[in-house]
Amino acid sequence: MGGFGNFAVSFSVICVLAGGLTLFGYGMNTGGPAVMLWGWVGIGAMTLILGLCLAEVTSVYPTSGGLYYMAHRLGGPRWAWVTGWLNLLGLLGAIAGIDYGCALFVGAFANLQWGLVPTPETTMLIFAGILLLHGTLNSLGIKLVTVLNSISVWWQLGGVALIVGLLAFAPGERQSADFVFTHFNNGTGFDNPVYVAALGCLLAAYTFCGYDASSHLSEETRDAQMAAPKGIVRAIAWSWAAGFVLLAGLLFAIEDYAGTLGTSTGVPPAQIFIDVLGTGVAKGLLLIVIVAQLFCGNAETAAASRMVYAFSRDGALWGSTTWRRVTSRTKTPVYAVWLSVGVALFLAAPSLYSPTAYAAVTAINVIGITPAYVIPVYLRRRYPEKFTPGPWSLGRWSKPLGWISVVYVVVLTVVFCLPQASPITTQSFNYAGVALAVVLFIAWLTWVTKGRRSYKIPPLGSDAETVALSEGVV
Repeated sequence: MGGFGNFAVSFSVICVLAGGLTLFGYGMNTGGPAVMLWGWVGIGAMTLILGLCLAEVTSVYPTSGGLYYMAHRLGGPRWAWVTGWLNLLGLLGAIAGIDYGCALFVGAFANLQWGLVPTPETTMLIFAGILLLHGTLNSLGIKLVTVLNSISVWWQLGGVALIVGLLAFAPGERQSADFVFTHFNNGTGFDNPVYVAALGCLLAAYTFCGYDASSHLSEETRDAQMAAPKGIVRAIAWSWAAGFVLLAGLLFAIEDYAGTLGTSTGVPPAQIFIDVLGTGVAKGLLLIVIVAQLFCGNAETAAASRMVYAFSRDGALWGSTTWRRVTSRTKTPVYAVWLSVGVALFLAAPSLYSPTAYAAVTAINVIGITPAYVIPVYLRRRYPEKFTPGPWSLGRWSKPLGWISVVYVVVLTVVFCLPQASPITTQSFNYAGVALAVVLFIAWLTWVTKGRRSYKIPPLGSDAETVALSEGVV
């Protein structure tokens, strides 16, 4: 793929029509409009800083392994091992979060079209079907994935423009700017507004995940030392702008706050479409959002499968000889693709019995992948003598922006391990922190029992392809 294709995969994974809309109801309940918009601005700015720092390291180490390979080069195999497991957790959690969110929107469409009342069971069946679709599409090769990602860019930008334009010019009253930018709503059960506002930032933090996809597909990108860093930064910047416009447009259009939150469709944005534009137009807009989310989940599956492939190529996973195999026809790691969607199905399974499980899945994505983003940045600052800047560099801004990124990620990780609803019960419990602890334990256990003997420093470029083809072609 070229530079645009590399940018497109990260932009498709971030997908403001996925994260920004699937957690829209969560945002309305956890802080309301003020937190949703200002949280978007703040988290977006910090993500751009982190993305700039990560792009600088990516320019030096453009490989499918991405973050863990960078950590290996800068900090050694133990750092790489932990980074890889965190990255893997985040990527697989992202597939689960994106595709389950898409299933919720499909359920809302079915409710409007056929009167189907969404239940956890029907949503899970739809979710499994979406995973099957994405596994199949990704098994057909990178050329198809690249075409779909390129379409996705224009579909998302056009979708945001159409949704906001229709809502803005439809007849009827609109919310005031005071409401959109200052109204605070707390339905969490917690009394501390600062705590609630911090939790509410999950909407933005979850959406701004997945831009490392440009790095994971760099071995399949021309001029990767420039194209991959630019892909990361441009994807964040364009998503930041498009997401703000989308959220503001929806918030201005809310007619009944309580009714929107309690909508029978299960998807608050769908209720906004219905209230302002009518059921017919609402169905059309839902289809636009669903297609964008399908693009997003497909791109995320591509990125996650490359991570599984690269980690297995270096002997880091159980069954590595299977997961690192690629097809001779398309050079695609098919087994890694199906492992990725299978684990995503497992991660979302608690949604069958827990109403807060979906928020926990999205938190898993954030607390897994965001620390993995910052570890190479931290190591680049801790061991500057090991790092020689590549063709894409921050220059004198690298040091201050790097340390700002480290502090930001530490705070963010702590916040999203905290309880998200009160009272804390087995159903409302946030198991994201438990998932993080389990993955770190697995990382330690596998390192002690296997990794320190089997893990080998990843080869680069054409050497990596040679090793993969000689050992794993099917």
